[in-house]
Amino acid sequence: MSFSKLNSIPARLAAASVALFAPAIAFAQDAAPAVAAPAMTVDKGDTSWMLVSSILVLLMIVPGLALFYGGLVRTKNMLSVLMQVMMIAAVAMLLWVAYGYSLAFTDGGALNSFVGGFSKMFLAGVDTTTLSESFTKGVAIPELAFVCFQMTFAAITPALIIGAFAERIKFSAVILFTILWLTFVYFPMAHMVWFWGGPSSYTSPAGLIYGFGALDFAGGTVVHINAGIAGLVGAIMVGKRTGYGKDMMAPHSMTLTMVGAALLWVGWFGFNAGSNLESNAYAALAMINTFVATAAAIVSWAIIESFTRGKASMLGAASGAVAGLVVITPAAGFVGPMGAIVMGLVVSPICYFFVSTVKNKFGYDDTADVFGVHGVGGIIGAILTGVFVNPALGGAGVVDYSTADFAASYAGTATQVLAQLKGVAVTVLWSGIGSLILYKVVDVIVGLRATVEAEREGLDLASHGEAAYHS
Repeated sequence: MSFSKLNSIPARLAAASVALFAPAIAFAQDAAPAVAAPAMTVDKGDTSWMLVSSILVLLMIVPGLALFYGGLVRTKNMLSVLMQVMMIAAVAMLLWVAYGYSLAFTDGGALNSFVGGFSKMFLAGVDTTTLSESFTKGVAIPELAFVCFQMTFAAITPALIIGAFAERIKFSAVILFTILWLTFVYFPMAHMVWFWGGPSSYTSPAGLIYGFGALDFAGGTVVHINAGIAGLVGAIMVGKRTGYGKDMMAPHSMTLTMVGAALLWVGWFGFNAGSNLESNAYAALAMINTFVATAAAIVSWAIIESFTRGKASMLGAASGAVAGLVVITPAAGFVGPMGAIVMGLVVSPICYFFVSTVKNKFGYDDTADVFGVHGVGGIIGAILTGVFVNPALGGAGVVDYSTADFAASYAGTATQVLAQLKGVAVTVLWSGIGSLILYKVVDVIVGLRATVEAEREGLDLASHGEAAYHS
């Protein structure tokens, strides 16, 4: 693995920001010497697993995330949350096939460290005969299966953000922000973390964060830190709900939140185990880690609540489940089950501290604790991945996919944790600065905040002219 110097990050980020927000087109750069390409083998089992995994991730979005968030808001805003999640997913899917897949997973030429190019816009050249190489030399799945799988990641990430400012944002602002944020924040981030050139040719240098040697199996940086930071910035910029701290704003249905959390857990097996791109032992490792890390985080959250509140709550159990799922996401195929359990036990007290103490101290209104659970949990998971990937702690080690022999190795805890920290730093800066700019742009164009009258009436009626419940 190659590890770039941390002090070069700000300059490179600044250069990329200027390039991304200007009308620039990336041109292919000179290719590096290629390793001889092996014959590609497509296995029906791998393909079947990837198709099922894509459907499982869709289950996470609708109905999983929609019900989870919907139960956490007041009755008058339930339908608005369902509508926002569904529309975000639909918009993201269309953007993904239009240009998102190309920006994330093609060579970006001079900008390749940060973003891909336009060679596969509108899925140009992608058909039933093209293949997407898996992590093992010579193994592939149909490229359309990979497009579908990654499309669901692009769909759920901006949907996670809206929980931070639910109950007070304009519907038009949600849609416009989604379009801009995916284009300038998510697609480049996916490229930086996951673009590695492929094992058959190595003609493309890796994305920036992948080049650090940072590990992110299923989206700890790309999805959770990215969404968590954007959610925090949005909660601050949109402002607190009218009556926040004075009016009763308890979740209207913990039953629906519990159902949503359960669907998230089930769907997350596609999210984590599917990210292996093959149906093999590493997929099984990701699966068992998704079981036990989540279980440990639920127990841990219940314990900390019992000590601090005197009672363990259902909301706490659901929050612990999501925290456990988040923390294991970057580590799922890298750490052993015992390491996963430790990660689950550790994440809940820290996330609980952020949602119960830090949020109140700083006074921001993060409705569904997107930053406190996804942002903080993602950061913890990314860092601890560098610790528990160590084979001495039951981890699977690191496979260097930039060479032809795919030898497993481990550079050492300090080296790997440093790589993870660099990846976290870039993600926080990219998402934080990019999101801040985009919220400002949206506010100028359509305005971010619903009117006070709309808030008091409820966004169900004010934004959509219908209600979730009639009684």
